[in-house]
Amino acid sequence: MGLTRQKHAKKIMGFYRHSFQFREPFQVLLDGTFCQAALRNKIQIREQLPGYLGGAAQLCTTRCVIKELESLGKALYGAKLIAQRFQVRNCSHHKDPVSGSTCLLSMIEDGNPHHYFIATQDQDLSNKVKKKPGIPLLFIIQNTMVLDKPSPKSLAFVQKLQTNQLVPEYQKQSIVELKEKEGLAKQEGEKRRKRKRAGGPNPLSCLKKKKKKTPEGQEPSAEKKKRRKRKRNR
Repeated sequence: MGLTRQKHAKKIMGFYRHSFQFREPFQVLLDGTFCQAALRNKIQIREQLPGYLGGAAQLCTTRCVIKELESLGKALYGAKLIAQRFQVRNCSHHKDPVSGSTCLLSMIEDGNPHHYFIATQDQDLSNKVKKKPGIPLLFIIQNTMVLDKPSPKSLAFVQKLQTNQLVPEYQKQSIVELKEKEGLAKQEGEKRRKRKRAGGPNPLSCLKKKKKKTPEGQEPSAEKKKRRKRKRNR
């Protein structure tokens, strides 16, 4: 694996980790065209892909992809065997299978909540994937796997996030859950309760001090002192 290609992949993975919360193990959905290209170029997907992505990866496919490979007969028998080794993810086409590309597109709807990568050689599928933000795209060139650079749609989406013009619902929920987990939400509530409004001066402090009244039958202390001095002078 070339050093330049590894740096390229690391930079792109940093983008998806930071901007779209991709975490290990990375979920990679493969179609029949990718499996066929890997077989033709003698690429060991399971062994090579985690090292290229820089983390553990779960390779998966769908029943529709396997059904499509079975329908194509002996020409793609090897690709079918490869696909059958991967985890099969549930899709919404149990009774009526659809084409592999249509099925994979359905798996990344609603903002790609499961954080799937799409691995395909199908150019039409690739173009449709690029129109959706936050979906990494993998393909094979000659005998190497390549992680495509972020699409203009993904870059524009992140730019909107940075300017606070758009915050997806799933990210809002994750922020709330994170705050609750760290106890930040509780602290913020307590701070709001403790905050007091600025009030005026205490009305009691504005009252004039009253002079102490001398009880009847008692003379002020100053008068007593004067009388004592007069008696001494006599």
